[in-house]
Amino acid sequence: MSITHSKKSTTSPELTVDGNIATLRLCNPDYANRLSPADLKVIQSHIQTVNQNTDILVLRVLAEGKYFCSGYDISSLAADSAPSSIFFGETVDLLEQARPVTIAAINGGVYGGGTDLSLACDFRLGSTAANMFMPAAKLGLHFYPGGMVRYVTRLGLNQAKRLFLTAEKIDAAEMKEIGFLTELVEPEELNGRVEELTKLLASMAPLALLGIKKHLNLIARGQLDEVGIKQAVLHSEQSEDIKEGAAAWKEKRSAVFKGS
Repeated sequence: MSITHSKKSTTSPELTVDGNIATLRLCNPDYANRLSPADLKVIQSHIQTVNQNTDILVLRVLAEGKYFCSGYDISSLAADSAPSSIFFGETVDLLEQARPVTIAAINGGVYGGGTDLSLACDFRLGSTAANMFMPAAKLGLHFYPGGMVRYVTRLGLNQAKRLFLTAEKIDAAEMKEIGFLTELVEPEELNGRVEELTKLLASMAPLALLGIKKHLNLIARGQLDEVGIKQAVLHSEQSEDIKEGAAAWKEKRSAVFKGS
């Protein structure tokens, strides 16, 4: 599956689905892929569509142009009818809670709420052209709760304080060093690496893949659902997939899972 894309006339985020892989694309490169309230509503609808399609195992978030995402279109806050930036946070919460495993392909600059959009994803593959900063304090805007939790749980309290309170800009190498990026590659390698990881994740047993992803995220927030995990363990032990996995292991072949 190729992740190259020709430029569209619309700037609204787009969703495409190919078998068990979904791709959410940010399509406003002329404005650094900033997200308006209307864009956020579209993203919420796309996530709902993905969650309802039980075949989908992987959701990738890609962006057109040289920026990944510059966050909330803060000019919207000037309009009396515009929702609070809390609405941005609620949208990102939905991405973190999305049923499939998520990958952010960070091709360039990522700023403000765009950094939180990235942190909501399970994997954050970055190009060496990437850089980031969090300008909330410099702009006079208090950040919303979900994003603050993601910063602390993904990066640690010290880095969260540094990035939020100083608005310091850091480059791709440091993004990798502090754990913002899970992988760092050269720009020309990013698409290929996203494809490799996508195929690897999509080949896993769905019950185990999606259940483990869900519970790891809950544990990171201090929410250990021990009963739910034990139920998931028992369910997997009685599944057809574990039989297929064991047979494939013995026969030294790739497993073909059905999610049952």
